[in-house]
Amino acid sequence: MIPIFKPTLGDEELAAIKESFDSHWIGLGPKTKLFEEQFAKYVGAKNAISFNSATAALHVALIASDVKEGDEVLVPAMTFVSSAHVVVSCGAIPILVDVDAETMQMDPKDIEKKITSKTKAIMPVHYGYHPCEMDEIIRIAKMHKLAVVEDAANCAGAEYKGKKIGGLESDFACFSFEAKKNMTTGDGGMVTTNKEGEIIDKMRRIRWVGMNKDTVKRFAEKNDKPWDYDITELGFKYNMNDICASIGIVQLKKLDGMNSKKKEIVDKYNQAFSKEDWLKTPVQKSHTNPAYWLYMLRIQKGDRDEFMKHLFKNGVSANTNGKPLHLLSFYEDYYKERGIKVDCPIAEREWNKLAVLPLFPTMTDEEINKVIDTVKSFKKTG
Repeated sequence: MIPIFKPTLGDEELAAIKESFDSHWIGLGPKTKLFEEQFAKYVGAKNAISFNSATAALHVALIASDVKEGDEVLVPAMTFVSSAHVVVSCGAIPILVDVDAETMQMDPKDIEKKITSKTKAIMPVHYGYHPCEMDEIIRIAKMHKLAVVEDAANCAGAEYKGKKIGGLESDFACFSFEAKKNMTTGDGGMVTTNKEGEIIDKMRRIRWVGMNKDTVKRFAEKNDKPWDYDITELGFKYNMNDICASIGIVQLKKLDGMNSKKKEIVDKYNQAFSKEDWLKTPVQKSHTNPAYWLYMLRIQKGDRDEFMKHLFKNGVSANTNGKPLHLLSFYEDYYKERGIKVDCPIAEREWNKLAVLPLFPTMTDEEINKVIDTVKSFKKTG
């Protein structure tokens, strides 16, 4: 069975882990700090703050954006559930925005329709592979004085109009490094931002249970009283550790190469499928440089679920991904209880066509050709 994802890890990552083991510092420490500095430099942001997941990163970014109970945050209907869960965790309401039919990214036109006096922030999700239309989203946010918190979990390394995602004009961008993503630390996340000063210190306190001095400040930096600390606010155990960070430092060096390899595979898929009138290949806008976490094929003619069964029967893993949030039981009940009508017809229509194919940097030509042949053979059987 060809898997959908496979992390690309090797001897360099093992050596980096051993270095952390040998240092006897495996918690939040100097490697974590170094990884933050290197990631901020890579995306072109002034600051980066690491977390144990992208979900934690999004949660703290919303807190830092002053999202509170009763506020509304605009979230695309097609995204992983964490995007909405962190809004609910703040006591706010995720208001679902429809997607663009071509790229399946958050539609700026629908954003404008769904802004109310309660709207506090916009959360564009760079879904699957392709950046959102950030210039337009930021323009709308500035007009209405809204925060912009990017969910960039899917697209480490992607570019929008020549700039890395994570280094744009939004308030915060949040990345994921869990096992399947473009780069991994096993599990982990990062917030990048051009903000400076107290807001950065506050976010670092929140990710370390509200403590005013984390272990780096107390023991790795010069400190007259390392045993002394205070809890100044409510926080969470959201920090990254040096084992994960040591992997991240190596993976960051490999990121562009891994993304480039996946684009070569994407090109082979596109070439093979573009002449099939029953399929729609992923759209790429000319002003973007996507980072393909997912290869999202759409079944224009035929039964998507029968197509998925055909793939699995023939040894090719596949997934659907992006089921609209309001079709999940929890959020179906959530919106019904609040009398909120969700209007996202494009997301509902396109999700039912979506099939995610295997894509990882170490795919062999044999595996790539097997995926292509298995996809094409469905037309004959279906």
